[in-house]
Amino acid sequence: MAFQAHHLSSLHSLHFCIASPSCLVRSPRPTAPIRRTKSLRLRIRSSSDDDYYIDAPVSVGDGFSFGGGKYSEEPTPSDDWFEKGNIVKAHPVLGSGKKASDPIFGLKMGAGSQASDDLFRWFCIESGSPDNHSVILIHGFPSQAYSYRKVLPVLSKKYHAIAFDWLGFGFSDKPQPKYGFDYTLDEYVSSFGSLINELVTDKVSLVVQGYFSPVVVKYASSHQEKLKDLILLNPPLTAKHANLPSALSIFSNFLLGEIFSQDPLRASDKALTSCGPYQMKEDDAMVYRRPYLTSGSSGFALNAISRSMKKELKKYVEEMRTILMDKDWKVQTTICWGERDRWLSYDGVEDFCKRSNHKLLKLPMAGHHVQEDCGEELGQVINGVLSRRVRI
Repeated sequence: MAFQAHHLSSLHSLHFCIASPSCLVRSPRPTAPIRRTKSLRLRIRSSSDDDYYIDAPVSVGDGFSFGGGKYSEEPTPSDDWFEKGNIVKAHPVLGSGKKASDPIFGLKMGAGSQASDDLFRWFCIESGSPDNHSVILIHGFPSQAYSYRKVLPVLSKKYHAIAFDWLGFGFSDKPQPKYGFDYTLDEYVSSFGSLINELVTDKVSLVVQGYFSPVVVKYASSHQEKLKDLILLNPPLTAKHANLPSALSIFSNFLLGEIFSQDPLRASDKALTSCGPYQMKEDDAMVYRRPYLTSGSSGFALNAISRSMKKELKKYVEEMRTILMDKDWKVQTTICWGERDRWLSYDGVEDFCKRSNHKLLKLPMAGHHVQEDCGEELGQVINGVLSRRVRI
């Protein structure tokens, strides 16, 4: 599918309405064929002349925001991060076509909970020359592409590095469940495949962290020909790993989950800092909190994702173990393990790597979110793995 570039910094020259429920963008119709290249591209458009919303950091809350929506009159780290990125449209929206309503009161949700009428919008960050081999950095649950902010500059010297926000996180679409996306793990597998097809045309290396590892491995099992390397950062590998920690499973609880998922401090700060030595700086916390401060859609998405993880994770972990140990698995696979992980025990990890004949690299000072604790070091590790300079 052909598509056209629009860097997000140019969006401010379009129809951004700060006083409206969110930021409106009207798309110009293309006037000539568009040539596809390897760099990230975006066409912000709909199938009709109607405007649709994009959830930019200056958007006002939808009534379910603890922070009342826009929380600063000055530029914030969240704004700066947003300006560096692009929106890529991928994966068809298959909802009813109706406007989303909140699951508690049945009220019409704000712009952040509404999907576009054709394809989902994914927030992506790229660094390095698109002529180089592409490395896609995939965040875990719950997190954002922002977690790779220290890794991207290191990889960009040799590679075309791309990080993105999963649907339901960060600046990507966060539709209300049953209005285009239900946040099941099967949906994440298929939507990830759609995104990969938009981002790259050649072979790619994938780096994925934490609880989204089984999703990526399931995709990779059917697309091994597209992968050069797979690097897993503290993935759930054992039967004990298939249970969500209390800091995450709380979001799946009836009623209590709905309440806690709307609390920015619990949904971002506590969830990210309870799993290892990571000490969150205030500037970084502002980026992670922003989705929960500007719209209730992030909390409802988190609630839905937690329920899916709690229900499906065990099956997905077992399937990932089977795939990675299968004799037909041909992708060069490396497992990096932050030894200070408070969520996933190291017990059984070394044994699994030996039996599956996959490389194991240990990072003694990192926790579950390896890229947060040792970003620059992880970038060098990934460089070494991809250039085959790392020996076990």
